[in-house]
Amino acid sequence: MTRLLTSLLVAGIVVSGAACRKPPAAASTSSTTAGAAAAPAAVPGGAPAAVPGAPAGGPPVPKPMPAQLPDVLARVNGEAVMKVDLDRLVKNMELSANQPVPAERRDEILRRALDQLLTYTVLSQETRARKITVSEADIDGNVKEMRANFKTDEEFKKALGARGLTVEKLRADARVDMSINKMMEAELASEPLPTDAQVREFYDKNPDKFETARASHILFKVDEKADEATKKKVLAQAQAVLKQVKGGADFAALAKKHSADTSAAQGGDLGVFNKGQMVPAFDQAAFSMLPGQISDIVTTQFGYHIIKVTDRSPVPFDQVSPKIKEFLTQDHKRARAQAFIDALKQKAKIEVLV
Repeated sequence: MTRLLTSLLVAGIVVSGAACRKPPAAASTSSTTAGAAAAPAAVPGGAPAAVPGAPAGGPPVPKPMPAQLPDVLARVNGEAVMKVDLDRLVKNMELSANQPVPAERRDEILRRALDQLLTYTVLSQETRARKITVSEADIDGNVKEMRANFKTDEEFKKALGARGLTVEKLRADARVDMSINKMMEAELASEPLPTDAQVREFYDKNPDKFETARASHILFKVDEKADEATKKKVLAQAQAVLKQVKGGADFAALAKKHSADTSAAQGGDLGVFNKGQMVPAFDQAAFSMLPGQISDIVTTQFGYHIIKVTDRSPVPFDQVSPKIKEFLTQDHKRARAQAFIDALKQKAKIEVLV
C-alpha cells in the first residue's frame, strides 16, 4: 500500500487565493494511473455492500459492520484478509482527514475500505502468479524518496508509527505495491492514445467546460458555524450594499469599502478564471450571467457575495487540446484498469465473513 502511505505521509493542502477559489488538491508523490487503480485510496472508493431489500432509486445502503470485528474479515482464494490491515487503512484515513470516522458513516466507510483490501489482495495474488519481481535497489529508492520528505530519521519513524508501520513493514508493502504497479503498467502499455479527431470531438461536445470568466465580487465574510443572529446581521449588510449596487452605485468603490476579501484593493476584481476553479455556488453564479450583469446574494462557505461578471470568453482549442488529450488518455487507462481489476475479482473466489 505504498502509494497510499506515501500520499498520507507527505501530502498537504495549500490554501491560497481569494475567498471563493477552490483549494488545490492534496499533493501526492504518485502520478501513475496504474498506481491509482491498484492501491487503496485515502478515501476508499467502490460501492458498499448493500442490505438486501434496500429501497431502489437511492444510493445502496451499506450492510452493517459488526461492532467487534473478527481477526479474519474475508478470504480471497483462501488467503485471509485481516482486521489488522483494515484497522491500519482506516487509521490512515483518519489521520489524513484529521478526524475520526463519523459514526453515521462507519458502515459505509468500512465496507469501502474492505473492498479496497479485497482488490489489493486479488492484484497481489496475480503478481505472484505472473512471477513479477522488484529489485531491492528499486525498493531502496522508493523508501529513500519517502524518507527525504522528513528532516530526521526520528520524524520519519514517528510518522510511520502513527500509522502502525515499521521501516521493515514499509519495505514489504513497497515490494507488493511496486509489483502491482509494474503489472498494471504492462497491462496498460498497449492502450492507444486518443486521436486528434477524438480530442476535437470532446472539445466541440463540451463547450461549457472550456470557458473563462472575469468577475469582481464584494464579500461579506461570516463563518459557517456562526449563530443565526450573526448570519442575519451580516446578510442584512450585504443586502443593503446590493441595493446600492442595483441602484447604479460604483461597484469597485463599494468593493473597496465593504469587501472582506483581499481583492477589495482591486475593486473586487478576481481576474480571469476557468469554469470549475471557484467554489460551486460562486462558479454557478458567475457562469450563468452575461458580462455586465450583477448577481443577487450568493452564499458560500466564505459568507455572502455580490458578483459582477465583466467578461466571458471561450478558450481556444489549441490552448486546451494538450490537456484534453492527457485527460482522455488517463480516462481510457482508468477504464481499462478497472475492467482488468473487475475481471480478476470475478474470477477469484472471494468470501466476505462480516
